[in-house]
Amino acid sequence: MNSKLLAALLIGGALIAAQAPKPRPAAARPALPAISPAALASHVSFLASDPLAGRETPSPGLDIAAEYIASQFRRAGLKPGLDRSYFQTARVTVIPPDPEKKKGRRVRLLEDGAGQGEEARNVIGVLPGSDPALKDTCVLLSAHYDHIGTAASGDDRIYNGANDNASGVAAVIETAAALASRRARPRRTVVFIAFFGEEQGMLGSRYYARHPACPLEKTAAHVNLEQVGRTDDTEGPQIASVTLTGFELSGLPAVLQAAGNRTAVKVYKRERAEDKYFLRSDNLPLAQAGVPAHTLAATFGFPDYHGLDDEWDRLDYRNMARITRTVMAGVLELANSPGAPEWNPQNPEAEPYLR
Repeated sequence: MNSKLLAALLIGGALIAAQAPKPRPAAARPALPAISPAALASHVSFLASDPLAGRETPSPGLDIAAEYIASQFRRAGLKPGLDRSYFQTARVTVIPPDPEKKKGRRVRLLEDGAGQGEEARNVIGVLPGSDPALKDTCVLLSAHYDHIGTAASGDDRIYNGANDNASGVAAVIETAAALASRRARPRRTVVFIAFFGEEQGMLGSRYYARHPACPLEKTAAHVNLEQVGRTDDTEGPQIASVTLTGFELSGLPAVLQAAGNRTAVKVYKRERAEDKYFLRSDNLPLAQAGVPAHTLAATFGFPDYHGLDDEWDRLDYRNMARITRTVMAGVLELANSPGAPEWNPQNPEAEPYLR
C-alpha cells in the first residue's frame, strides 16, 4: 500500500475514534441482563396481529398499539415521559387522494395548532439517571411503531409490519425492562420513545424534536432501531450483525461497535445506500437539531419490505435477542460514560448537524 495513503487512513481513523467517548475498563462494567426471545416474540405477535390492521397513522389500530406500549413501559417501572402521561399527543391532518389519479395516496400533515386534525401519539417512558452530575442529561432509544395499514383489495389486505417495525418496538420495550430491572441505574437518564408516523414522513420524530421530553442541548445521543428481526437481507444472510446509518458522521457508531464486541455481534458500515437511510429514518430530526443520532438495523432490504408477508413468524427471535442485548450494552455505555459522542468536524457531511 502507498505510504501516504496508509498515513491518511490512519489519521482518518484516529479522527473518527476521537469523537467517541472513551469506554470504561471491562472490569468496571456489570453483567448485562438476559433478553428473552420469547418476550420479543410476544410483543411482535401482538403489534403485528390482524386486529391492529397495519397500524396506519392515524387509525384505531395505531391507538391500540400505543396503549400496549404504554402498558409495557408502566409494567417495566418507567416514569411517564410528559406531564404524568406516557403519551405525547400531536394532531395530523389527512388529505384524501385526488379521485382522478388512479394511484393517488393520502397525505398527512403534522399540525402544531390545537384542535386541528386527528390525534396521533408518541409513547414516552423515562428511566431517571442516578448521577447528580449527569442525570439532567439523557440518552434516547427509539423505534417507530406505525406501519402502512391495509391494501385496497385482496384476500389478505393487512400490512402487518412485523419486522418494519414491530421488531424495533419490541427491542425498545425489552431494553427498557432489562435496564429498569438492574439494581444500579444508569448515570444519565434514558428516554424510551415509540414514534408514530415514520412511514408518512417521520411525523412523530419531527414532533418530538420540536417538543422534546429531555432538552435537546442536554441530549447526549439518540439510537433509533429499525428492522432488527429478519436476517434474510437481499444482500445475503445477516446473522449476529447489524449496521448503523451515517457511520462516519459521529463517534456514536464506535460506541455501538464496542458493545458488539462485548456481545459477539458485528456492527459494521453498510457501504450501499447507508446515507440514504440516514436521511429517511427517525434519527434525522434529532440529528438536524444537533444530537448525534443514528439508526441501527439488521436488514434495510428484506424480501417482504412493505409487503403483505411481513409476518411475525418470519422473524429470528434468537438473533433478535442478541441484537437487543447489544443495543442495551451500547445504551448503557452512552448513559454511564462521563463523555458524550460528538459529530465528526473533519467530515464535511457532518457539517449540517454540528451544534
